[in-house]
Amino acid sequence: MQDYFYVQRLFSIFPNGWPGGGLLVLRLAASGLLLTQGTARFVPGAGWEGITPASVAIAAGLLMLTGLWTPVGCLLAVVAESWLLFVGRIAPQPAILLLSISVAVAMLGPGSWSIDAVFFGRRRLDITDR
Repeated sequence: MQDYFYVQRLFSIFPNGWPGGGLLVLRLAASGLLLTQGTARFVPGAGWEGITPASVAIAAGLLMLTGLWTPVGCLLAVVAESWLLFVGRIAPQPAILLLSISVAVAMLGPGSWSIDAVFFGRRRLDITDR
């Protein structure tokens, strides 16, 4: 029984209804901010130290927007925002907010309105006697 509990905690849940809608809103807010910040950093003459975290932020934003590989997308968002925050290229308030949202979504899961829910969600099995 104890081993089952630990294995179950490795997988995220896919709530529907109001909780699933709340996770969708969190994912949309985080991905919108990531995509906006990432595309704004692509300016002519920008060095690799600005383009690399911008590319990571755009990739994370796309993954979080669609709900595909959500834990990976959240980890990428945390890496990109931490990088930009510690280098001092962005204001700390939006970065800390985005870090918090990304960590929360990574811990809670993508919700039922995501590609992860379609691929990895719970299935209903109908077992019939023959």
